[in-house]
Amino acid sequence: MLQIEIEAVWRFRREGSPRTAVVMLGVLNEIRKTGKISSAATDAHLSYRHVWNLIEQWSEFFGTPLVETQRGRGTKLTAFGERLVWAGERMQARLGPQLDNLAQELASEIKPFLEQRPSVIRVHASHGFAVAKLREFLDREPGIGVDLRYVSNQNSLVSLAQGACDLSGLHLPHGALRAQGIKTAREWLDAREDRVISFVTREMGLMVARGNPLGIRSIEDLTSPKVRFVNRDHDSGTRLLFDQLLAAQRIDESRINGAQQIEFTHAAVAAYVASGMADASFGVEAAARQFGLDFIRILTEDYFFVCKRAFLDTEPMQRILEIMRSADFRSAVASLPGYVPSDTGDVTGVKAFLEMHAVR
Repeated sequence: MLQIEIEAVWRFRREGSPRTAVVMLGVLNEIRKTGKISSAATDAHLSYRHVWNLIEQWSEFFGTPLVETQRGRGTKLTAFGERLVWAGERMQARLGPQLDNLAQELASEIKPFLEQRPSVIRVHASHGFAVAKLREFLDREPGIGVDLRYVSNQNSLVSLAQGACDLSGLHLPHGALRAQGIKTAREWLDAREDRVISFVTREMGLMVARGNPLGIRSIEDLTSPKVRFVNRDHDSGTRLLFDQLLAAQRIDESRINGAQQIEFTHAAVAAYVASGMADASFGVEAAARQFGLDFIRILTEDYFFVCKRAFLDTEPMQRILEIMRSADFRSAVASLPGYVPSDTGDVTGVKAFLEMHAVR
């Protein structure tokens, strides 16, 4: 099966000069993590000498060193090198899902012209680590193509109702806010034609710097003037959930410093906090751990998939269910911080689903 990857290239150019510098941020990031240029060279499949020459070229271009070496203590990034790496981390976290969507659109455009046409399953779901893990498993399956588009919680159900996708994501919080999620989902679920597939549970909460230097423990603590917050975009399910939490606690968003500063994925807000540009954000535990942040749990969410009854019986969907129910996939999900496989792959009718999950 054809797969397309779109990657961002960091090309720097000085005004009025034709000279450019293409910085391999992966090389700098590996040096930051390991303190070894040799490790960065191995990771990039380049020679030590070539990597060292690149670093010298970049330093000369910018007019300031990117790394500094100390005898017996290895190599570390300078403050400027660190800033470049963290800018790259934020950009990758922000653009990664959007580039994946663009790559999938391009693949969908050209696949009809190729001789081999595998069964393509169209998935619309909000961005999440377990969803990405499912895609990894599906990409290994011969004869099945995955057209995964990251969309908001409600928009995915709209896509299913309009026939724009085969499988849509749905996540519902535990506790007092669950009724609101059920009410919204009920408007788009077809009790006769839709089927709900259990997937995972995930922990949602506040991401803060390691050691939690500002002592943030609750949503209310975000209103402190000294706390800088970074929010999710308005179309995301996580933003909707956060806004509901604010409303439930009668907290005006205007009291939160940075509530209008937005990023588009869990990883992007985590990277923003990790780079020191904000003190806190709201999202999944897995993103916090990925960037070495502390995590304050606020609530648990259940994540489901929804499909049409007719599609459930197709061979591609049956293979997806086999993957979900497999020990390998459950183990992979369990390895994600804050994620737990929960009745993964179990299928329920809409009526039974609504009765079963109305209150939890």
